[in-house]
Amino acid sequence: MIFFDIDGTLLNEEKKLPISTKEAIAELKEKGHQVAIATGRAPFMFKELREELGIDTFISFNGQYVVARGEVIYKNPLHKETLKSLMDFANRNEHALVFMDHEDMKANVEYHSYIEESIGTLKFKHPKFDPEYVNDREIYQSLLFCKDHDEKNYIDTFNQFHFIRWHPVSTDILPAGGSKAKGIEHVIRHLGIASDQVYAFGDGLNDIEMLSFVENSIAMGNAHDKVKASAKHVTKHVDEDGIEHGLKLVGLLK
Repeated sequence: MIFFDIDGTLLNEEKKLPISTKEAIAELKEKGHQVAIATGRAPFMFKELREELGIDTFISFNGQYVVARGEVIYKNPLHKETLKSLMDFANRNEHALVFMDHEDMKANVEYHSYIEESIGTLKFKHPKFDPEYVNDREIYQSLLFCKDHDEKNYIDTFNQFHFIRWHPVSTDILPAGGSKAKGIEHVIRHLGIASDQVYAFGDGLNDIEMLSFVENSIAMGNAHDKVKASAKHVTKHVDEDGIEHGLKLVGLLK
C-alpha cells in the first residue's frame, strides 16, 4: 500500500498533477497495489483529485479523519472548549483562525491578508466568516495565521494541541499526538496490511512523522532538508517525474 501526500508530492507548485504521476498511479493499481492519500487538507479540498485517480482510502487533516475504502474508520476532533479558549487568545492577539470539518471551513474574521495569502497557494478562496462554526460540529483541524515568532505563545499555552507550520504565515493546529503516521496505523490495521508492505511519499514538515514511521519512505527532491533526513530514500523533484522515479527506485515500477 502506497500513501501519497498531495501538495509538493502529487501536485506541483501550480497545483497541477504531472502526467507521469497520473500514469504511474494507474500502473500501480493495474499491478494490484493499493493507493491512498495522506494529507493535511480537508476531504472537500481534494475530492476531485480522489475521483481523477480513483482513490477511496485517505488520511486527511494530518491523521484526524481517516477513510478506508469509502468508510470512515477514525475521527479525532479538536477539544471544543480548549479550541474556544484558543480562539479567545487569538482574538486578543489579533490573529485570525480558520475552522475545518470534513465538509467545509469558516474563518473567525471577515477578511485577513494572511488567510488570503496562504489559502490562496492551495487555490482556494478566503473562507466565509462564521465565528460560531465551532459550536455545533466536530472540528478536526484549525489554521492559525501568524508568523513563526508568534507561534511559541500558543505552543506554551495550549499543550493539548500540536502545531505544525505549513506556510510562513500559517500553522496547522491538531490534537496533541495527532499525525499522518497515526492515520496510517489505523488504515493498515483496518485493512490488514503488513508494515513492510507500506510505502509513503512526502515533502513537507507535516510528513516527518509519516516518513519516520513507514518502513519504505521516500522524500521528494523538492522536500525540506529535515524531511529528506527522515526518509529512507530521496527521489527527484515533483516536476522532474519525482513520483515515477521514486516508484522505480523502490522497485514498485520498472
